[in-house]
Amino acid sequence: MPQHTTEVRTLKVPGARIHHEVRGRGPILLMIPGGPQDAGVFAGIVERLSDRYTTVTYDPRGNSRSTLDEEPRDQRVDVHADDAARLIAALDAGPAYVFGNSAGAQIGLDLAARHAGSVRALVAHEPPCLMLLDDPSEALAGDQDVHDTYLREGVEAAMGKFLALNGLDGDDQEALGGDEDTETLERVSGNFAYFLAHGLIPLSLYEPDVEALRGGGVPVVVGLGEESAGRPIHDMGVALSRRLGTEPVSFPGDHVGFGAHPRAFADTLHDAWGPR
Repeated sequence: MPQHTTEVRTLKVPGARIHHEVRGRGPILLMIPGGPQDAGVFAGIVERLSDRYTTVTYDPRGNSRSTLDEEPRDQRVDVHADDAARLIAALDAGPAYVFGNSAGAQIGLDLAARHAGSVRALVAHEPPCLMLLDDPSEALAGDQDVHDTYLREGVEAAMGKFLALNGLDGDDQEALGGDEDTETLERVSGNFAYFLAHGLIPLSLYEPDVEALRGGGVPVVVGLGEESAGRPIHDMGVALSRRLGTEPVSFPGDHVGFGAHPRAFADTLHDAWGPR
C-alpha cells in the first residue's frame, strides 16, 4: 500500500476555523464525522483509501481542533454543511465524493440538497433521520432523556445512555470507532459535553429535504451497518431509502463499522459509488 504524507490545514470560515487533513491522490473524498468525533476516527480507512482518493478529513466546528470564534450555541446542520462546501471549494478540484457517518451523514444530506454542485456522489452512513420514522416519538424521547440526563447527572451518565441507544455499549474504543490512537480518544472525549449540550437534539431533529435530494442530480446512497439490524438507527436509514426510492447498501460492522473493519469498510465504500 503506497504511503502518502498528510497535509494539515486550517480554513477560516464565518465564526470558526476548520482543522482539516489532506492525504493521497485521485478525486476528492470528503469524510464527515458524526456527533463528537473528529478527523482522527477515520485514520484506519484513510490508510486504505488514499491510494485511490485525495481524502479530506476534518473536525466539525466546535469539535477538537476546529475552534469557535464565540461562545458555543446550538449546532445547525446547514451551518455545518456550508463549512463542508467551503472546504470543497478551497481545494479547487471540482465536486467531491462525500461520505458522512451518523450526524455527519445528516450534514452530507444537507450539503447534497443545498450545494449540489459541490457533490459528485454521497454515501450517508446511518443518518439519525428520526423525523422520517412513521412514529418518531420513542426516538425523540430517547434523545431527550440523554440530554436531560446530561443536565442532571453529567457527561458520563448521559454518554452511557447515548451509546446504549446506538448499540455501542462496548469498550470506549469500539464505541468511538475502533482502533484510534489515545490522542484521538482524548480529543473526542473532550467533545462530549459540547455534543450533549448543543448537538444531540438539533442534529437529530434535522429532516432531510427529500424532494431536493431526489431532484438535485446527486446520487445518494444510504449505508446501513450489518450489525445494526433491529436497532432504531437502522430503521431510520431504511425510512430515508424508501423516501429516496433507492435500496440501502450494507456495510461491515455497526454504527461505527469503519473503525472495527477498516479494510472491508473502505472497499465497500469505494464500490458504493457505482460506475465511475
